[in-house]
Amino acid sequence: MTNHEMTLLSSQPPFLLERAEAFLEVRNLSVRFPTDDGLVSAVNGMDFKLMRGQTLGIVGESGSGKSVTSQALMGLLKGTSAQVSGEILFGGQELVSLPESKMRQLRGRNIGMIFQDPLSALHPFYTVGHQIAEAYRVHNTATRKQAKSAAIEMLGRVGIPSPALRYDEYPHHFSGGMRQRAMIAMALICEPELLIADEPTTALDVTVQAQILDLMMELKQQADSAMILITHDLGVVAEVCDSVLVMYGGQCVETGAVEDIFYKTSHPYTLGLLNSMPSLSSAGERLNPIPGQPPSLLDLPSGCIFSERCEYSALAGPGVCSGSRPRLQLQDGHGKRCHLTVDQLSAISSAPSQPSERTGS
Repeated sequence: MTNHEMTLLSSQPPFLLERAEAFLEVRNLSVRFPTDDGLVSAVNGMDFKLMRGQTLGIVGESGSGKSVTSQALMGLLKGTSAQVSGEILFGGQELVSLPESKMRQLRGRNIGMIFQDPLSALHPFYTVGHQIAEAYRVHNTATRKQAKSAAIEMLGRVGIPSPALRYDEYPHHFSGGMRQRAMIAMALICEPELLIADEPTTALDVTVQAQILDLMMELKQQADSAMILITHDLGVVAEVCDSVLVMYGGQCVETGAVEDIFYKTSHPYTLGLLNSMPSLSSAGERLNPIPGQPPSLLDLPSGCIFSERCEYSALAGPGVCSGSRPRLQLQDGHGKRCHLTVDQLSAISSAPSQPSERTGS
């Protein structure tokens, strides 16, 4: 074990050294934003667990609550007008009620985040290397020289060419792919136990996207950490994730292992996402989008939040889907929030094409 690894280990809070149980558990998480028009219910009763070494994919349309969930996990909503309730247990420590000063100690050191837009996340007035080195110094006892050395080493690990020279360059000198690599370097410089990646490959071409995803998975495995990947790209989810959580209207509508989500689909919304996914075999064909628009988070339906867009709601019976909101039903780790029975869903589900190709963002 190197001195660097011993320093990191000794700096970990005792509750983070236990690896036997799930070190991230979310219970009934809700996030609401007060506005002049009323409360915006961005997240409603989220529940999930994550084990060390696993990758969880959170998917859904824009506005489904994916990014707000990640911000709540990072504690970035503390000090804002957001109303956060429920529990977030990280290594046994409850984060929702944790003071911002304590949360700041975990953020970056134990929980790292790759933001969607690296150009806006990186400060334009400071060099890329300086920003990564400062992230290292915040959570480690190190001189500026030691922090610079660690930053240069990390830039090299994420594939930045000539890292010692690039250390002194500014974000606008980097290409989109290099900026994303720099963000990964900043997120991983302190070897966090949990990495949250919010649309990490948005606006990148397919080749660079593949390189970034392979890099993230490699570094995650080296650190024995877990990852939450927030994306709308189901091809990426199929390739890198162990489990999937499908969000719609701030709720989890289906969750389970990747194989269950893609080949034993149990919710009409998930089926719609799969059927609308482009593939090489469907080149030249029209896409099959989900009809309608997501519900307003200011005024969610009293019944199933997907009922107004669901093509199969009549199968549940007159007024069933619009009259009552279904609970999340779990069976063998596969959960669905739907009034339709398993037999009904099986009858309407056509086998999706094998999701083995990255489709791009």
